[in-house]
Amino acid sequence: MDYAARAIYSGFTLYMMLILFRWLGGWIHFETDFGRWRWIAALTDPVVGRIRRALPNLGPMDFGPMVTIFAVWLVRGVAIGLLAGPVR
Repeated sequence: MDYAARAIYSGFTLYMMLILFRWLGGWIHFETDFGRWRWIAALTDPVVGRIRRALPNLGPMDFGPMVTIFAVWLVRGVAIGLLAGPVR
């Protein structure tokens, strides 16, 4: 894999980690809505919010972050597959 593909792969992975960190932040008492970590919410909420609106209401369960992580994982795989070409 060349450097561009590695950078894109790392960027997608970092974004998935930020979504996971934002999702679990309330449980580990790490505030991402205020203070110095609010940039995490600013980066992740637009994408997760669109996924949440597309999903049916399931009561107290929020599957938006999990579905978003899965979607980013799929997009990462397709993007790297297109950039890296066939595996030899």
